[in-house]
Amino acid sequence: MTLSVEQLVAQARSRIRELDPGELSASPARDAVLIDVREPDEYAQGHLPGAVNLPRGVLEFQIHAHPAMGCTASESLALPDRPLVLYCRTGGRSALAAESLQQLGFSDVHSLAGGFEAWRNAGLPTTNA
Repeated sequence: MTLSVEQLVAQARSRIRELDPGELSASPARDAVLIDVREPDEYAQGHLPGAVNLPRGVLEFQIHAHPAMGCTASESLALPDRPLVLYCRTGGRSALAAESLQQLGFSDVHSLAGGFEAWRNAGLPTTNA
């Protein structure tokens, strides 16, 4: 059976947890790593404060050893229960990425519903620093 991209994203959304911008801004997850899964040029144009850029195309390959995950020289793998909040432009890529990380064993993964656009449209702070 062939699926459309929209169906694939809808399936992922049914298996992950999403936060809307208001939920994330009102009660940011303590110690959560905020990951922008967009491409570097998108990230450079603006992103959520404190977010790290780990593009969707390399996420699964680099997540375990990324410095933002708190890895040290003696601990080369990310902790699977570390809270993660992923986002992209509109929420599709981050939903797929969240599902993928769950399959890799990460247990506390969220996707930002509506992505960066929903965050910006809600008037919440962004940065390009």
